[in-house]
Amino acid sequence: MRQKRNPQLSLFMTVNNTQIGKELEQMSRILDDTPGLLQVVFDDLVKTKRADTGRQGLTAEQVLRCAVLKQYRQLSYEELAFHLDDSSAFRRFARLDMGQYPRKSILQENIKAISEQSWEEIHRLLIDYAVKHKIEKGRKIRIDSTAIETDIHHPTDSTLLADGIRIITRWLGAGKALSPAPSYRYSDHNRVVKKRVMTILNTRKEQVRKTAYQDLLHYAERVVNYALPAIAELRAYQGLELLSAQGIAANLERAVGLLGKVIDQTRRRVINGETVPASEKVVSFFEEHSDIIVKGQRDITYGHKVFFTGGPSTLILDCLIESGNPADSDRYQMLLERQQQLFGRMPRQVSADGGFASKSNLDFAKSNQVKDAVFAKRRGLSVLAMAKSNWVYKRLRNFRAGIEAGISVLKRAFGLDRCTWSGWAGFKQYVRSSVVSYNLLSMARIRLA
Repeated sequence: MRQKRNPQLSLFMTVNNTQIGKELEQMSRILDDTPGLLQVVFDDLVKTKRADTGRQGLTAEQVLRCAVLKQYRQLSYEELAFHLDDSSAFRRFARLDMGQYPRKSILQENIKAISEQSWEEIHRLLIDYAVKHKIEKGRKIRIDSTAIETDIHHPTDSTLLADGIRIITRWLGAGKALSPAPSYRYSDHNRVVKKRVMTILNTRKEQVRKTAYQDLLHYAERVVNYALPAIAELRAYQGLELLSAQGIAANLERAVGLLGKVIDQTRRRVINGETVPASEKVVSFFEEHSDIIVKGQRDITYGHKVFFTGGPSTLILDCLIESGNPADSDRYQMLLERQQQLFGRMPRQVSADGGFASKSNLDFAKSNQVKDAVFAKRRGLSVLAMAKSNWVYKRLRNFRAGIEAGISVLKRAFGLDRCTWSGWAGFKQYVRSSVVSYNLLSMARIRLA
């Protein structure tokens, strides 16, 4: 039977005097002081399995604490399972009983069951805790955005064509392995496709490169022509492995649709010399939700744009994960409204990056009781229109730089340089779980100071 928390701690749990041990102890106390977190996690864990039947499994408390450990120390599931077996500090924090050694598959199944909405609710409950204990007031905030990569290789037309050919060929082979086997026919062109990709990567002659691309397009179209009758045959399959056949057909349909878009964009860009808009491009067969993010003159990022709001305590007060590449200035008003929902009032002072600057955003802030609304770059706005004095403007402009330090820590120490969880839902779960772990550590260090 699933439980929310461990009813009694073990007598063998000893105190750890290392810095990490002290941080974990303070994080544990914060979690204990916020019991509402457990109900949020418990509701997710029992969505697919009844709580009053079957094996006990990990409690909601253990799952949440293991998830925090994973993001706090940036561990893989295999490494997390090892440390939960080997480290007394980790076992004490996770509240594991004697003889309880969860495997990596169990940890993954339970941690991934916590939804993005639940992580957001956990984040809000922790911010409520920070307000209650006067760690954060929400009266002075700083705003910035960043791009977080998804777990894909750098997309080029040649490698995307090769990916599509390889994936469809693999699913065609899986369909042929059914018993009885369908009657469709196909050929494996992966070997010649790899040679053409290497030719494109290594040649300096434009004509050789273009010819190799034409060969790739030819093989990609042949593979699509293999897949179309295979899909129809698998849909009509009536053998014992009917469900497997339907699943393979669905995977083939998805891959064929994406490969068709890649063929189109390659022909337009490479053969016809057209410029293909970023919104029409496919960048991955595995994380197709990835966006193309271009910020200023810097490198292109393939992932998603995320907006962060921080306070003087260094906590991340809010996190807005966006699909597409919206302009910073288009999200300023929404971010302030989210602060009003979180704290019940608008902040007194707001400092944001220069990309958020606009006359309409300044007017919105001033009309909603924001006393000082400062942007790092003025962009035609006067200092006295944003703040009551030059001194206040400089102080708030310098204060804004602190959010960049917070984002740097999130990327370097909490894995937000690249999301390793798959899917759009997995991306949001990963980002929010990292923010929760970061906030827990920040509050623990404030309590230790």
